[in-house]
Amino acid sequence: MYLVFTTNYFPWLTIVTVLPIIGGSLIFFLPHKGNKVIRLYTLFICIIELLLTTYAFYYYFQLDDPLMQLTEDYKWIDFFDFYWRLGIDGLSIGPILLTGFITTLATLAAWPITRDSRLFHFLMLAMYSGQIGLFSSRDLLLFFIMWELELIPVYLLISVWGGKKRLYSSTKFILYTAGSSVFLLLGVLGIGLYASNEPTLNFETSANQSYPVALEIIFYIGFLIAFAVKSPIIPFHTWLPDTHGEAHYSTCMLLAGILLKMGAYGLVRINMEFLPRAHSIFAPWLMIVGTIQIIYAASASPGQRNLKKRIAYSSVSHMGFIIIGIGSLSDMGLNGAFLQIISHGFIGAALFFLAGTSYDRIRLVYLDEMGGMAVPVPKIFTTFSILSMASLALPGMSGFVAELIVFFGIITSQIFFLIQKILITFVMAIGTILTPIYSLSMLRQMFYGYKFFNAPNSYFFDSGPRELFISISIFLPVIGIGLYPDFVFSLSVDKVETLISNFFL
Repeated sequence: MYLVFTTNYFPWLTIVTVLPIIGGSLIFFLPHKGNKVIRLYTLFICIIELLLTTYAFYYYFQLDDPLMQLTEDYKWIDFFDFYWRLGIDGLSIGPILLTGFITTLATLAAWPITRDSRLFHFLMLAMYSGQIGLFSSRDLLLFFIMWELELIPVYLLISVWGGKKRLYSSTKFILYTAGSSVFLLLGVLGIGLYASNEPTLNFETSANQSYPVALEIIFYIGFLIAFAVKSPIIPFHTWLPDTHGEAHYSTCMLLAGILLKMGAYGLVRINMEFLPRAHSIFAPWLMIVGTIQIIYAASASPGQRNLKKRIAYSSVSHMGFIIIGIGSLSDMGLNGAFLQIISHGFIGAALFFLAGTSYDRIRLVYLDEMGGMAVPVPKIFTTFSILSMASLALPGMSGFVAELIVFFGIITSQIFFLIQKILITFVMAIGTILTPIYSLSMLRQMFYGYKFFNAPNSYFFDSGPRELFISISIFLPVIGIGLYPDFVFSLSVDKVETLISNFFL
């Protein structure tokens, strides 16, 4: 047994991918002695999974190697050469660790849920498997299956445990995401069946394949629509505020922390790696759309009365930086985009968690009904304020470094003229000025003023140890990455360099 563990042939990624869903299916066999056993069991599986992942990556992943590592290749279905292919490189290791971290904290955040808690925790673990599988798949059809595995758990988590309009927002979510998956499937089949009698769905083969430019553009548009809905890129973003507004806050943590990042990951993994010529044609347009998105979402956010919808629009605005980084076609820009993926994963999850804990106390959704919360709940006030500062890119926090490096990425980009760089940088700078406006006005409406002092029964419990633990656990990496961003760059920098040099220089 010892020999198996020390070799590189141990199927680490398969175990990490299937453990949550297999462990989750055992929940239904647990004794009916209340919800505590189910919660602790789910938390135990999440922690074991996170420790296994960290162990495997720490001992078997070489940071300076840009090629796929920990690769596994098993024949799954003989009939049409379908393989179970897994492997990770510098692009996928960050999102996988982020998934483990955020899912574990979201499980802890879901402690107050008592209704159908078996099904709830099973769905969270099923999502966990889908996300890990997506970030580590090296086969196009497997990528698509993992992409789809995500949809039904999210739909059920919103439609069963959501707010008053939960059926409307969950139906909207499934229509948008399932509709966009059709384009993803068409793209996968198109690339898999092109110029060969046998379907070739292997990532390595597809990345080295060359297509006619017109066909490449058609494939690119198909994949772009699928990933634009998930990311979301405007105008495909309208499902997001409704979904976030209605979902339980532990589901929101998974949506903001991981689900949106799957779209950005797909853009880099498939659109950039497989379709480089089409990407260099679309890159300037991606930059323009990303810039419009930052301004549009930052302008729309202050108009939202619903607290979670306001944070959802801030998520859309921050995703604009990722799209600009991907479109900049420079080392710096793409590294900045990846840092923003990790950074926003932490900050977005934290803000939704804090919005949810505030709602648990006061049972108010609309900002204009709130006010004066700073005195009765000082701990929530402090953590909310600090993480809002992280969201508005305060120096010393991860958001600042990520946005700054995306700015540098535009300036060092070789495919744009100086006037274009100046214009895009100027408009992005306006976006970074609008961000503090909606963040600070949100804090002002929630925590300042005298509204609650006149209310009877104005005594609320402040954050308990569990909630403080979750807030601090998310806050520490935000500060850590802000002070030492090399920790994240060391994961992606070699892969990004080979990606940019192979295709664009």
